[in-house]
Amino acid sequence: MRALLIVNPAATATTASRRDLLTHALAGELSLRVAHTRARGHAADLAAAAADAGTDLIVVHAGDGTVNEVVNGMLARGVDAPRPQLAIVPGGSTNVFARAIGVDPDPTLATEQILLALASGSTRTVSLGRVGERYFTFNSGMGIDAEVVRAVEEERGTGRSISNAMHLRATVRQVVRSDRRRPRLSVRWRPNAAGPVDPDASSGAAVEGGSDGMLETLAGGPPGTPTESAEPAFLVFVSNVSPWTYYGNREIVTNASTRPEAGLGLFAVTRMSMPVVLGIARRMIRPVGSSNHRALLHHDDVAAVRVTADRPVAVQADGDYLGEWTDVLFTHVPQAVTVVV
Repeated sequence: MRALLIVNPAATATTASRRDLLTHALAGELSLRVAHTRARGHAADLAAAAADAGTDLIVVHAGDGTVNEVVNGMLARGVDAPRPQLAIVPGGSTNVFARAIGVDPDPTLATEQILLALASGSTRTVSLGRVGERYFTFNSGMGIDAEVVRAVEEERGTGRSISNAMHLRATVRQVVRSDRRRPRLSVRWRPNAAGPVDPDASSGAAVEGGSDGMLETLAGGPPGTPTESAEPAFLVFVSNVSPWTYYGNREIVTNASTRPEAGLGLFAVTRMSMPVVLGIARRMIRPVGSSNHRALLHHDDVAAVRVTADRPVAVQADGDYLGEWTDVLFTHVPQAVTVVV
């Protein structure tokens, strides 16, 4: 089996000795090439080239951002094109997607998992989400969470190491600074039971102004098309897995039923008074019983979510800041990647 090991040497949990052990272990079972990323976007280029070359397996030793790049590179020619299988050895600070699909957070144990899975032929075919032209593995969002991602990236740019405390401080600042009186977002969604939505079948771009075809799909649609009416919201989280993220070892949960073989999870906040915010935060930290809340739009197994805004609002995918958009389409992409696990 021809394999490419993509390593981000700057990732939080990688060391030279660990990379050497990983390389040695995999090289004993695979025809292995090794590539180290040099800059943002490099992993996507490496993965796209490997897919074009007919590589059978891409192993990623890195964090969430590099895993996202690799997935996007693998799918650069679309979900219908041949592509490698994927394996992940966690190397970042959070590793949400890897942990959510059952990869051990310890890199050594994760390597053993991969070797056992290769020997037994064990794989798991999972879905992805897509926001505009970008695929995401675990979550995407519009509003405060994306503002937090932007703030953390700015701090990281000054040379500071990412930490849970940094994320918490940024979250508190963004909540306090936000306009909690008037919702700026309008949300429509379509359940998976109504059938998939093809973002490429529309007549224009799926974001930044949107497309007439997608507007028809999610705002009335042709006769017989089930859609939901627009709802106001302050922020929108869209998940491909559960948990939504981790704070250390603690799971932060928005849509507990969301899993990568089914549709997306929608979690949108419709009221932002401080008591409501604190109540929702408690539910995310300690999910008990029903997720229903008077200030939430909460739906599972969703095929598509369309969010429009009255001004540009921050958007993120898998913890990477994407920019400010006024019209965003999130779609479920079924059976997109086969993971060795």
